[in-house]
Amino acid sequence: MSEQSIGEFDALSIDGKRVKLSQYEGQVMLIVNTASACGFTPQFAGLEKLWQTYKDQGLVVLGFPSNEFGGQDPGSNEEIASFCQVNYGVSFPMMAKIDVTGLGAHALYRWLTKEAPGLLGTRAIKWNFTKFLVGRNGRVIKRYAPQDAPEKLAADIEAALAA
Repeated sequence: MSEQSIGEFDALSIDGKRVKLSQYEGQVMLIVNTASACGFTPQFAGLEKLWQTYKDQGLVVLGFPSNEFGGQDPGSNEEIASFCQVNYGVSFPMMAKIDVTGLGAHALYRWLTKEAPGLLGTRAIKWNFTKFLVGRNGRVIKRYAPQDAPEKLAADIEAALAA
């Protein structure tokens, strides 16, 4: 088991600013690789609802757009930000587009998939809207499949917030 925690990673916000994930230490994080033209794209609404419901208790939802699966997020960061806000009212933090799998995978996703492998121990991200729940201690609690609807995560989020 790695001794790393999520606070050791940085990312770029969707508007290009450096974000140290250590700023979220002590909070529960739900990290999701997103896409604007995917069958699961309507999950943005559920993710926003989780954010609105639990942010005052310490939940942070972080969206990481990726164009790796079916080319379903080809737009620029600016276009993605506009799409998410206009169509789903997304107000949770969105990061700049990244790769989440393969040799070019962002270091955060290499760590997440090592800490919480998928089915049969695979480290690969198989599709858009794979979700990772990270506890207040900065360690991964659980990985969720793309088809796991955000509202189904509420009990796990509540447990993490209470821990």
